[in-house]
Amino acid sequence: MAWQPGTTLYGDRYIIIRKLGEGGFGITFLARNRKGQYIVIKTLLDKILIDPDFIEFRDKYLRDFEKEATRLAVCRHPHIVEIENVFREGPLPCIVMEYIAGENLWELVRRKGALPEAEAVRYIQQIGHALTVVHDRGLLHRDIKPQNIMKREGKTEAVLIDFGIAREFIPNITQTHTFAATHGFTPLEQYDEHAHRGEYTDVYALSATLYFLLTGKVPTPAPNRSVGFQLPPLNQVVNVSNKVHEAVMKGLELKPDKRPQSVLEWLKILVDPDPPFKTVSFETVTVNSTGQINNRWQAQAQMLSENINGIILDLVVIPAGTFLMGSPSSELERYDDEGLQRSVNIASFLISQYLVTQAQWRAVASLPKCQIDLNSDPSDFKGDTLPVDSVTWFEAVEFCDRLSQFTGRTHRLPSEAEWEYACRAGTTTPFYFGETITTDLVNYNGNYTYGSGSEGIYREKTTTVGSFPPNAFGLYDMHGNLWEWCADPWHENYNSAPTDGSVWESGGNTNRRVLRGGSWDNDPRNCRSADRNRNEPDSRNGHFGVRVVSLPPAWIP
Repeated sequence: MAWQPGTTLYGDRYIIIRKLGEGGFGITFLARNRKGQYIVIKTLLDKILIDPDFIEFRDKYLRDFEKEATRLAVCRHPHIVEIENVFREGPLPCIVMEYIAGENLWELVRRKGALPEAEAVRYIQQIGHALTVVHDRGLLHRDIKPQNIMKREGKTEAVLIDFGIAREFIPNITQTHTFAATHGFTPLEQYDEHAHRGEYTDVYALSATLYFLLTGKVPTPAPNRSVGFQLPPLNQVVNVSNKVHEAVMKGLELKPDKRPQSVLEWLKILVDPDPPFKTVSFETVTVNSTGQINNRWQAQAQMLSENINGIILDLVVIPAGTFLMGSPSSELERYDDEGLQRSVNIASFLISQYLVTQAQWRAVASLPKCQIDLNSDPSDFKGDTLPVDSVTWFEAVEFCDRLSQFTGRTHRLPSEAEWEYACRAGTTTPFYFGETITTDLVNYNGNYTYGSGSEGIYREKTTTVGSFPPNAFGLYDMHGNLWEWCADPWHENYNSAPTDGSVWESGGNTNRRVLRGGSWDNDPRNCRSADRNRNEPDSRNGHFGVRVVSLPPAWIP
């Protein structure tokens, strides 16, 4: 369908800007939605409707295209392109997808050359995590290749952008002249119309993609290998670790039954199957309505320690779950922007046990630059075990990017939903300690009270991280000490907010970024679990700090 620039679709909801490209069966366009945001629209080529080869199966193609697109729309993951809408324009089904600014991994390697092992593995881990979601939905991707993976502009994040949806709907009678394989990345079973396919099919393509990222060379195509042409072993082409070599070569086995049978199994070979997780015990408390401790108990958490050239950053495993985000209208001193309350589903993630300390900040600031410079000592209040303060949102993002580049694991700022879920730790009260707080439990301006609580100390500065009891997840200082930057742009309320815990990028005010948790200078009202704040992303003062999150290895539930 050769839609021209200016063509409007779905009423006037979308307007075509230009064609982006086309394949054997699909065509994509760059467009804008009513909010002025770039989006991508994908549909089938005209030949699906008019070519005689397709007449017998045309209705099935159209139904299956829409069915598959709808199923993919529920495969929400930070490393899968977001599908916004599925609709019909005349007889053609259309998929509206998030527009990813950046370059695909094929272009990246052609421009920069073969990637360092840590960078290449990080991108493939991200896509592997995404594929486990796809496979859990009973789907296969079938078209993993560097051209279908985008690196977000200015970030160390890879995103699957094309699922080759139409390819599997083409009947066998037309495959002789319409077969859509990408030689070097397609496993042998995809060349045989009668062969069974499974998760191991995507494992081959993912392994081939990693081979390309590490070497800059396309692996020997599977049909050529099947008649005697050799695939040069990875460790004879480039210097890589034994575990990466083993994962790639096992994944590129010609026979499916010799490969890892799932992406999960393959990831365990690719990365350390026994990462440095440890179990820690701690005491947490609750208080009564006047702030007196009325219960103490021992709890445990799983933790991963990142070693940054001798400086340790501890990340706590937060279990998956569902919670009510926001505050009820009955909550004392609430703000309107905390509603409406809604149920949010949160996938498991890791979050730093403490606010990032000045020692940790200095260690990461010494790592190679990603986008912007970092001051190694920005804080108003000095001390290695004090939280780093006076950090802008842009600097917090740079910190996460440098940490990601160093460790090979993705680190980022928490979404606002993830932050509140982690803060509440299963509670529904204004604070994770209960109905009120005291300065024996939280660093805030003790000249002010909340509910039936009493006045306390006003320290007028930050305190050493971990000075007060943690919540039930084992996280410290989620109330008070410093406001914590979140990834989300500011929204005035939760109307139309995502319910999967993801960063709410669409429709927000990007000139303001969300902050949560309150600080040493705030009254207790602003330290509540549901309280929301915002400021310019380049704003810097002694009230703003940072806490990071990371995706867990795929085998952590």
